Amino acid sequence: MASLLYRLGRLSFRQRRSFALLWVAILAACSFAALRAPAAEEDGFSMPGTESQKAFDLLDERFPGDNAEGADARIVFAAPDGQKVTARENRAAVEKVVDTVARGSQVKDASNPFAPEAVSKDATTAFATVTYTVAGDDLSESTSAALMDAVEDGRAAGLTVEVGGSAVDGGPELGGITELIGIAVAALVLFITFRAMVAAGLPLVTALIGLGAGVCAIIAAGMSTTTITLALMLGLAVGIDYALFIVSRYRAERAEGHTPEEAVGRAVGTAGSAVVFAGATVVIALAGLSVAGVPMLTDMGLAAAGTVVIAVLVALTLLPALLGFFPRAVLPRAQRRGITTAVRPKEPAGSRWARFVVRRPLATLLLSVAGLGVVAIPALDLQLSLPGDEAQPTSTTQRRAYDALADGFGPGFNGPLTIVIDAGADDDAKAAAARARTALTATDGVVDVSPATFNKAGDTAIIAAVPSTGPSAGATKDLVKTIRSEAADLRATSGASLLVTGQTAMNIDVSNKVTAALIPYLAVVVGLAVLLLMIVFRSVLVPLKAALGFLLSVAGAFGAIVAVFQWGWLADLLGVAQTGPVMSMMPIFLIGVVFGLTMAGRQQTYAVTLPTCRAPPGAAWSSISAYPMTVRGARTA
Repeated sequence: MASLLYRLGRLSFRQRRSFALLWVAILAACSFAALRAPAAEEDGFSMPGTESQKAFDLLDERFPGDNAEGADARIVFAAPDGQKVTARENRAAVEKVVDTVARGSQVKDASNPFAPEAVSKDATTAFATVTYTVAGDDLSESTSAALMDAVEDGRAAGLTVEVGGSAVDGGPELGGITELIGIAVAALVLFITFRAMVAAGLPLVTALIGLGAGVCAIIAAGMSTTTITLALMLGLAVGIDYALFIVSRYRAERAEGHTPEEAVGRAVGTAGSAVVFAGATVVIALAGLSVAGVPMLTDMGLAAAGTVVIAVLVALTLLPALLGFFPRAVLPRAQRRGITTAVRPKEPAGSRWARFVVRRPLATLLLSVAGLGVVAIPALDLQLSLPGDEAQPTSTTQRRAYDALADGFGPGFNGPLTIVIDAGADDDAKAAAARARTALTATDGVVDVSPATFNKAGDTAIIAAVPSTGPSAGATKDLVKTIRSEAADLRATSGASLLVTGQTAMNIDVSNKVTAALIPYLAVVVGLAVLLLMIVFRSVLVPLKAALGFLLSVAGAFGAIVAVFQWGWLADLLGVAQTGPVMSMMPIFLIGVVFGLTMAGRQQTYAVTLPTCRAPPGAAWSSISAYPMTVRGARTA
């Protein structure tokens, strides 16, 4: 591997114009393909194999057209203190807001805010649901503005008016202020590290080129925009990291007196080897996300893995070519001017810390393991859920609409359960639905049960059951489990099937499935990575130590997440607006990303020793690895 990469680095240096033009052509081709590609269809979130997904699929089949993907907005009205929303003046203001919104060109329907089920028992709160003909991302600016202008008119009339739903939720962004801040911070850190503008700029340039090619390739392949999020984050991170590592090795080789071409070859042969194996580890971790069985997570992992592959290729070919254009500009100022000094440079802080740890290995090991163990304790209370409007900051209208509905109609009103009764062609659907309603009404934890709604064929019914607790409460999870356990009784008495679905049930099923996939995912990813590290290190103990260290790190990370985002420790200091259950996707997502980056760091640490290898005079580059290495006086085989 080292010999091949050594020759590749020298070839890229010599043929720098050809390699630079090649990457310009690749970027242009990917950009052109992305511009010509049709807009990807958003498939929405799905969880194959769960009861809630089976029920959704059944509803699509039995109620065609009723489950359209159009956006919706729920406008919530609350009367001033001491008043009722049904009072004449308040009623007129509410109707004016709803009528104004309903006249919009993209509006499909607007419900009656004064229907019995839309007004709270104390008549202080009412709501109207507005459905649109297009998805939230396709709403025109005039439609969105009309909605918010109508809301402001209601507030001007003295009412408290808030709005939630997909019509006011921002879609995924492909870039923004966060990415720009990250690039600016990275540029500052690189300049402080290298103290040379070109040396700091090359990692950024190559990372952005690789990221641009990767993102354009994802779009050209027809993948949805949601898959680009992870690719953006990791593509930029590893692109800078891999280029930084090779540039550092190049500067070290030049300091040893090698010519630019030889220094590039050695840098790519040594640091490039670590980059290849680091990239392979990250790709394994990202591709392994498919173990969870969540299509969206699988697409995100594969898209990010492709971007990492491109970042590795850029670091191994384009970066050496750019070093050929700026062989001296990347060097420190003193080295460029030929200034030498007899004063021995101060040992870096990292080297002093490493020396300290090596002198006290047992104490350091015990202290670090004990520390991570203590930090990991809160992870035992990890609670998972998909975030909804309840996770929004209280400054948002979505969160205030959620709270207003909970105050007026009860905490479970924001997360009703959808009960699907599949009677079949030969069964009495009405009788089965009646039995189901009777059983649901008698179930503890259910505060309201709607009348059954049948499809045209009359073989399928929908019943809405409102829990007494909120969507993310543990009691709601227990209620879903109880209702599903009672489905066998309905099938025994009527032959009909009962399925529980809805957003709340889907969230519960997602959490359960992701939790069940954690152990298989860890086994697959850690096992494959350990095999890869055994090839790199030619050792069994080193990969095992790396894997165990990673598992301790992940446990500590989970503990810190629970303590901050679930328990609220230091939440105000860190700017966490709302605490509660952790997002269901986070554990497996975090494991995949952190594992890849952690193992990459292990391989890069190993490669740090390679530039100091000393081979006998005249020895071929390919035989360097056969000779002992001297690292700051410590001889290793």
